[in-house]
Amino acid sequence: MDTQRKTWFVTGCSQGIGLELVNQLLAAGYNVAATGRNLNTLKKAVGNTSAQFLPLQVDLNDETSIAKAVDATIKQFTSIDVLVNNAGYGLIGGIEETSAKEAQAIFDINVFGLLNVTRAVLPHMRAAGSGRIFNISSVFGLIAGGGWGLYCGSKFAVEGISEALAQEVQPFGIQVTIIEPGYVRTNFLSSGSIIVPEHPIAAYSTIQEEKRKHKEEVPGTQLGDPAKLAAVIIATSTAAEAPLRLLLGSDALLFANYKIDMLQQGIAANREVTLSTDFK
Repeated sequence: MDTQRKTWFVTGCSQGIGLELVNQLLAAGYNVAATGRNLNTLKKAVGNTSAQFLPLQVDLNDETSIAKAVDATIKQFTSIDVLVNNAGYGLIGGIEETSAKEAQAIFDINVFGLLNVTRAVLPHMRAAGSGRIFNISSVFGLIAGGGWGLYCGSKFAVEGISEALAQEVQPFGIQVTIIEPGYVRTNFLSSGSIIVPEHPIAAYSTIQEEKRKHKEEVPGTQLGDPAKLAAVIIATSTAAEAPLRLLLGSDALLFANYKIDMLQQGIAANREVTLSTDFK
């Protein structure tokens, strides 16, 4: 299928990685259905009025809203060949200082929003006997640190869901790739895409310092280039065999290796205890 007829459905496109991806896709001649929380903001950000671009205002917590967007995409482009679940946000805060409402809210978007969109798109991919799904996770879907528990928890969930999904849809010719970036130099940290708990607890001084650092020091120093990341996703979509996981960035590789070492050391240290619980 040539790029002119291939259709991408991408969530979270008003800024950051999603916006960069949409711009590159349109420049390359793909059809793009792009979603955002506010239609005018999305249109202004992309600035493209061609027939290949379908901007859609979507509430990821509303299955009816998602279904209308998917139907509109099929009506205009006849298919959805590639789904990119990119929408999401971050939260820096301790487990204790994060309220139930705040915890629910991040899972509603990062996890349940992804599930809602995936369920809506999959019937069309199954009918076509082909499709690619990219779920934007993070290296922090592999390793967690203090102050990032709820964000990492949501990305850990994305990892598990995606790994199972890849096995479930493989018989239908659909491939799933989990994108695991490190820090990417977008406006993620300064645009309202990352929040902190409403009621911080001063006793968690290390976590309060983590919040300050990510507000004042980290923005503008991230190693990841969003243009290169978007280009890799597009290139991977054309590979005959897509990887299940794709780490992007030298810092992502470093963090992933930390987790591998941690697991190996823990398994080795507790090997005898592990083996002691089997029936004899």
